[in-house]
Amino acid sequence: MMARQSPTSSVAPTADGMPLLGLGTWENDNPSECANTIKTALEMGYRHIDTAQVYGNEGAVGQGIAAADVPREEMFIATKVWIDKLGYEDVLTSTQRSLEKLGIDTVDLLYVHWPVDTYNPVETFRALHKLVSDGKADRIGISNFEPNQVDTAIEKANVPIFANQIEIHPLLPQQELRDHCSKHDIELVAYSPLARGAVFDVPEITAIANNHDVSEAQIALAWLRQKGITAIPKAVGHDHIHDNWTSLDLELTPAEIEQIDSIERTNRCVDPRFAPW
Repeated sequence: MMARQSPTSSVAPTADGMPLLGLGTWENDNPSECANTIKTALEMGYRHIDTAQVYGNEGAVGQGIAAADVPREEMFIATKVWIDKLGYEDVLTSTQRSLEKLGIDTVDLLYVHWPVDTYNPVETFRALHKLVSDGKADRIGISNFEPNQVDTAIEKANVPIFANQIEIHPLLPQQELRDHCSKHDIELVAYSPLARGAVFDVPEITAIANNHDVSEAQIALAWLRQKGITAIPKAVGHDHIHDNWTSLDLELTPAEIEQIDSIERTNRCVDPRFAPW
């Protein structure tokens, strides 16, 4: 793993060029609200924006990108290829459509959304390699890959696997998968980092939040950041976006991190029937 920059409220620390705090857009499907959220976040200081083909909001995300008074070269934009578009030709054509909707020439990180359905390690990664060679994707990633699927991806990909985006939060720490990805120098990106709101109801997290006079969301995000994990919480509205952003100024003590690590409650929020676990 690459060395991390120190946190500051004006710039998110990075992991090998990827900001460790980003904005997720899952279920942000109101076009005008989504576009305004992107613009607000970018102008506040966010630089990492995460979307996906299946979210149905790449066009709105693109509108927000275009409206923000932030140079494109400062942004880190990620999207994901959906499970029915993972054949060779479909990866190429669907990614081109994603770029057109986003209004950009190159996506900074292009993920395989799930290793299921039309996913074929040889053909899928052959297409991703072409997209990188053609300058349409800067890096490739995987999402929802378990250790054995990570190994297959590494074996079949012709370019490095940069990141694995998975559900991680204090109620689903994913230690085994974290260790496996770390061994292979694969960054981790945490979706649902607030356990879809469940972190607000965990006494250990609330106690630490009260000690710092911050929200439980900030505690969960600081916990991830201090473990070197990128978080992409969804947020809509200035106050929510700002509260997540100010987590960059928060430093948890080793004892507080250990207290969170010791939480015995488990809660997986995303568990579709086709999941590989």
